[in-house]
Amino acid sequence: MSDSHRLSAAGAGICLRERRSTRAVASALIVAGAAVALTDIAIAQAWPAKPVRLVLPFPPGGGTDILGRTMANRLGESIGQSIVLDNRPGAGGNLGAEIVARAAADGYTMVLVAPGFVISPSLYRKLGYDPFRDFEPVSLVAVIPNLLAVHPSLPVQNVKELIAFAKANPGKINFGSGGVGTSNHLATELLAVRTGVSMVHVPYKGAATAMMDTVAGNVQLITIGTGAALAQVKAGKLRALATLTPGRVPNAPEIPTIAEAGFPGLEVHTWYAVFLPARSPAAIVRRLNDELSRVMFEADVRERLSTIGAEPQKSTPEELAKFIRNEHRRWAEVIKVAKLEAD
Repeated sequence: MSDSHRLSAAGAGICLRERRSTRAVASALIVAGAAVALTDIAIAQAWPAKPVRLVLPFPPGGGTDILGRTMANRLGESIGQSIVLDNRPGAGGNLGAEIVARAAADGYTMVLVAPGFVISPSLYRKLGYDPFRDFEPVSLVAVIPNLLAVHPSLPVQNVKELIAFAKANPGKINFGSGGVGTSNHLATELLAVRTGVSMVHVPYKGAATAMMDTVAGNVQLITIGTGAALAQVKAGKLRALATLTPGRVPNAPEIPTIAEAGFPGLEVHTWYAVFLPARSPAAIVRRLNDELSRVMFEADVRERLSTIGAEPQKSTPEELAKFIRNEHRRWAEVIKVAKLEAD
């Protein structure tokens, strides 16, 4: 056999071995993929084998608490295990998020978060969690429209009068919020930045506490969810100036929107979403997403949510991941312009 023939034969042998090796790798990948799929199915079928803890990062009585309890009751019925509520208020919701970031990634600890979850990284020098690295997004579950309200003793009837009063009395208006970095804090900061007024922020451990102090007259202004505030507005204990919504809210059509009040671009919803610790099994993430996407829209849940002005929402985990990155960028800019910082 000539050298060229021997080389050709050797080359053919190498090609044959490479094809066999490629087929072997492909077969191994298929087997591995099938094993993962079977493992996911097994995990999904076995979960939950015990009660699931839902961390609520705010105190009892507020919108987060009512939403969390409503969601937990119906979700527990749906998955066949009780959902144990764990209220962990503090640091604008950061304490509860940190607890879940450190929890086992086994599907038995989840957290219901609000916008402060993605606002805090821009506010705090040291934060015990990273919203993008330490959590698995599951689903958006609800939004609550906000309104701007004042104590009746403040001599203003609308937003333009509020701004005029604030400019004439810099630093004389105190506004309450559910904590540094919460959406009702930054919604008011956004108003101050856009209008050039100076007001004093008074943070509380939850929006419900802040609202009751506004009702008591200890602070003069608050941005708060419509469901929590409308009863106080109708009782004359708060004066609503505008909703921070694109259109008027159905349960209070007499209140103008912030754009109608002369300040477009200040619309702010308070959103709520469920997250698991990072590296939680994908099968459990999908199962929870499926369950939440269904139960949040059931008639009894929708009716209960309407009492706090909440509207059910749903999303895929991927949509939620994109949404929180957009929210993070939006509020990071407000924080930078307002020169805000938290300890």
